[in-house]
Amino acid sequence: MSASTRPKRADLNYPYDFIPEEGELREVAEGVHWLRMPLPFSLNHINLWVLDDEGEGFTLVDTGLANDTTIDLWQSLFEGPLCLRTLQRILVTHMHPDHIGLAGWLNERSGAPLSITRTEYLSCRSLLQYSHEQAPLDAIEFYRGAGFDADNLTHYRSQFGGFGRMMRGLPHSFIRLEENQRISIGRREWQVVVGEGHSPEHACLFNEADNLFISGDQLLPTISSNVSVWPSEPQANPLELWLKSCRRLEELLNEQTLVLPSHGKPFTGAPARLRALIDEHESDLLSLKQFCSVPRRAVDCFEVLFRAPINRHNLIMATGESLAHLNCLLARGELVCVQEDGINWYHAGGVVNP
Repeated sequence: MSASTRPKRADLNYPYDFIPEEGELREVAEGVHWLRMPLPFSLNHINLWVLDDEGEGFTLVDTGLANDTTIDLWQSLFEGPLCLRTLQRILVTHMHPDHIGLAGWLNERSGAPLSITRTEYLSCRSLLQYSHEQAPLDAIEFYRGAGFDADNLTHYRSQFGGFGRMMRGLPHSFIRLEENQRISIGRREWQVVVGEGHSPEHACLFNEADNLFISGDQLLPTISSNVSVWPSEPQANPLELWLKSCRRLEELLNEQTLVLPSHGKPFTGAPARLRALIDEHESDLLSLKQFCSVPRRAVDCFEVLFRAPINRHNLIMATGESLAHLNCLLARGELVCVQEDGINWYHAGGVVNP
């Protein structure tokens, strides 16, 4: 995820003075428990949400990454605080491995069904099929067109299929979540709110009565969701979809809405945060258009869009996000793109001479 300009401190309020220990349950609203699991990345945690359900049951929102550390923490929970409780359903916001990685393992252990949007489930299933294959030629040409040199292409080939290594299976069936669907969990009714851009059909949950919003990665307090173009859909325009989703959330949420994000701490002040995110990306688009007054490749655009250095650990995500901004400008008619010897060059109008 890219660095983001944070709103003024007064715009966001963090109502809790604690952060749960890894694998610890902490209640943040009646029947809503904050569960924090570690991640082996620079973004070192994910927030899961345990919702009281009928009787002694509970619904889990997101699962954590499939590795031994997270599984050990789940085992401790099932032997400890959750030993007398039944996992009734696994609700996943989207198909990224830190969110869905243990859905198969938890389903097999408990029998709880998986609830997820159709596009997220099918996208996950598709990516799993690549786990033991070589990088396809289309993907190699995609990154070559973005400006990768031979060393970076070799590294990409070596890392291809890594998605499956962060998963512990996937249930063979699912219950579909859809936009505006109403789901009863315990005493609350939750509305499914679908966002686009970060992933294809990301499900959030909104409880209007108590003004609670489980945002997944669609709205985060201090970082901006990664919005990327991938080799499977090279002409996609996910950034415009993401901006549209942010504007919809501006209308839905208010200053008092308690946002329960997948990363960072619960907060209020959603409208200001959403406006800051929209404004930041629009500013980046303007800067990128000006930067492309001479022809540029996607990899040349890092200096405009990112403050942190780009290396092999974040190169793919940085490239995807750069292409998302470039494709947005192409769709708006503010850039043209010409391919020369397999390399894509972007220019703010006129004849491109790379």
